Amino acid sequence: MVRYFRKLSKKRISVVDDFGYIASAIGLIMTIPQVLTIWVDKKTDGVSAITWISYSILGIFWIYYGIVHKAKPIIFGNIVGLLLNIAVVVGLLLIR
Repeated sequence: MVRYFRKLSKKRISVVDDFGYIASAIGLIMTIPQVLTIWVDKKTDGVSAITWISYSILGIFWIYYGIVHKAKPIIFGNIVGLLLNIAVVVGLLLIR
């Protein structure tokens, strides 16, 4: 499978990167309602701090992976995602 991706033209790789950015954006957009529920509505019922801390830790590993592989969509998406995850965790700690 790795050989297949190495043979892709730069144009195809660019298209794959574009899809990566789109996927990252969708994932980030899906997190925003949770952040708003915590910070605006001040509701934390049913939100697990352990889960969001775990997402944050995994995000750090994904950022490192993206840096090693020079994968901008992975780096960008996970930096923004890490910030959103931290916003959830901090909100949980302050509001509970």
